[in-house]
Amino acid sequence: MPTLVDTRRFLSDFDSTRTGNVLTDVLVIGSGVAGARAAIEASAYGSVILLTKGRFEDSATAWAQGGIAAAVGAGDSPARHLEDTLRVGCGLSDRRAVEILVEEGPRRVEELLSWGFPVDRADGTYELGREGGHSLNRVVHASGDRTGWELARTLHEHLRRTEHVRLFEQCYVIDLLTIEGRCVGAVTFHQKYGHQLIWAGQTILASGGCGQLWRETTNPPSSTGDGLAAAFRAGATLRDMELMQFHPTTLYVAGAARALISEAVRGEGAQMVDRGGHRFMTAYHPDAELAPRDVVSRAIHQRLLDTGSNCVYLDVRQVRDFTHRFPQITRLCADFQIDVTNDLIPVRPSAHYMIGGVLVDLDGRTSLPGLYCCGESASTGIHGANRMASNSLLEGLVFGRRAGEKAGKSLAGVANGAAVKRVSSRNQRSTRTPLDLGDITNSLRSVMWRNVGIIRRRDRLVETAEILDFWAHYTLDKTFDEVSGWETQNRLTVARLIAAGALEREESIGVHYREDAPDVAAKPCHILVTRNDEGTKPTRA
Repeated sequence: MPTLVDTRRFLSDFDSTRTGNVLTDVLVIGSGVAGARAAIEASAYGSVILLTKGRFEDSATAWAQGGIAAAVGAGDSPARHLEDTLRVGCGLSDRRAVEILVEEGPRRVEELLSWGFPVDRADGTYELGREGGHSLNRVVHASGDRTGWELARTLHEHLRRTEHVRLFEQCYVIDLLTIEGRCVGAVTFHQKYGHQLIWAGQTILASGGCGQLWRETTNPPSSTGDGLAAAFRAGATLRDMELMQFHPTTLYVAGAARALISEAVRGEGAQMVDRGGHRFMTAYHPDAELAPRDVVSRAIHQRLLDTGSNCVYLDVRQVRDFTHRFPQITRLCADFQIDVTNDLIPVRPSAHYMIGGVLVDLDGRTSLPGLYCCGESASTGIHGANRMASNSLLEGLVFGRRAGEKAGKSLAGVANGAAVKRVSSRNQRSTRTPLDLGDITNSLRSVMWRNVGIIRRRDRLVETAEILDFWAHYTLDKTFDEVSGWETQNRLTVARLIAAGALEREESIGVHYREDAPDVAAKPCHILVTRNDEGTKPTRA
């Protein structure tokens, strides 16, 4: 396999003596659950800037429907939550990381309640839902299927009441700033102020995932992998980038963007049927519709091939009080003239959650000094090879807090703290023919969906790597001065890392299914990749 096409260290030109400089103790990149919780914790130790490339309400957290998995119900326990998570993770989970998740989880939920999180209750106790992989009802939700929106609102309102935190919206991180092998902040672009260097004693990356690399996705438009690409260019080690989870059920209406139909719908009793009205999941797994997501997604994929259909259907007509329990989904379907009380809901899988990411320890520290990472952009080891439903919001709360605390406490060990230093970047101008960025983006999403999707095989992965390398040859050599150019370069970089990891992992495991190598390895391993100027290749560990 050829080595990855090298990328420039910095995507843009800048000079600290001619650019606006902003100083803070801790810089947090990303405003979702992990970034917000990290910023709240870090503010106890110093000044914090929390920035996001769009608006705060545009994060993937705000789009989450299901809820927060935590052992808070009668008959449940952290030990049982641990057992379920490890089982779904297919042997690739870090047991200690999962132990921390399930043990700290109930405290983080109680903390949210003290901040005003409006959890749904029934008869004075938590109204808990059930989703795939869970052995009992343990998913806390709010306003029915608006849990993510309520969580984001609660955190952001608490942030605005927190001292020492500045909020920067519409601020795009082009690259992480490094000096002598240490992260000291970020190179940013603001719609109003242009290029700025933000200098920080410690930097926390919580930039989310990269679902927009695939044609079918549940992710918001901002999920283009920018943070993952920037961390890679800066020299941080990334892990298991091939492990992208596909959500089994997103609303399928031809010509419309895909929209999530929460797994909680199946947890309440909805069944999946094909176009002939036949319930099919019972043939694939004893848990039927509540099997782990990788199993359900592959079953739907196979059913579509067998029946020549574009979608399967969710039958929610037998779900009690569906319109009350899922008001957002009810309105969404009504927008497309689907009456959930009488009609079947057409669905198909879509790219949903990046399990891999920047390698971190139990406190969010990466391999690059001065850089922490949490949330979807981090590889904590919790999810193994297949994320259990609703563990991600809990991970953001638990490990966002841990990263914020560690970064804050580590400020005392940073010589001179945040300080402006002389640093500049000047890229050589390329003479190669420029390609159309919009065309590359659309074509990239199509090839990733076809060849690096739910079902994979070596020949198509090799073809994909060659196609991506061709586009990269004419795109990564350019110096752009706008977000669309930087996003395209980041998409290409992250897509190539994913394809390389999928080629290196020749066995099937969890969300990574190779039809030319369907057997799971006896001893699961991780796939690591770190940028190397002489040529980057993933390695097994």
